[in-house]
Parts: sequence; structure tokens; C-alpha cells
Amino acid sequence: MDARDKQLLRSLRLELCTEVLVDGIVIQYLYQEGILTDSHVQEIKSQTTSQRKTMMLLDILPSRGPKAFDTFLDSLQEFPWVKDKLMVKRKEMTVQDPAGKARI
Repeated sequence: MDARDKQLLRSLRLELCTEVLVDGIVIQYLYQEGILTDSHVQEIKSQTTSQRKTMMLLDILPSRGPKAFDTFLDSLQEFPWVKDKLMVKRKEMTVQDPAGKARI
């Protein structure tokens, strides 16, 4: 996952926790697509509240490879407004390149 997507997930963390229920299709889709392992799914399901489950997923996602963010977007079929918001914010964000200049 690139730096822009990691920053995006971090900046919308609390909002995502209130708007997304990961317990159903979201984690099953991410598991099916190989983003999450069986142990990740068990770790997420073991959390006591929906918010904690979402936070756990957001903790795991950044380390799951270059396809993790796009696959996460695909998993949000039940939450089209969240997917749209993430896509809009993603386009708005800039990433600092090594020379320190903003790049779009």
C-alpha cells in the first residue's frame, strides 16, 4: 500500500469506524481475495465491538501489499457512500516525493 493510501486511511480512521461494519462482506471479501489470512479474520472477529473490528482491520490493511487498498474499496459494496468518499479524498491528496516537493 502506498504512502498516500496509508495516510488516507489514517486521516479517516474514526469516520470509517462509525460508518463501516467489517464483520460481514468486507472481511470475507478481503479473505477471499488473499488480502487477509485466516488468522487476521479470527483476530478481527475476536474484537468485542464493531468499531474495534474496523480499527483492527485498519491496523492490518497497510501491511498487506500493494493491492490492499483497492481491494478494500472493492469490498465496500454495502457502503457505496464510504467508497465514494475514499475515492474523492484519494484524488485530492498529494504525496511528498523524496525531494520534498508535493506531487499530485
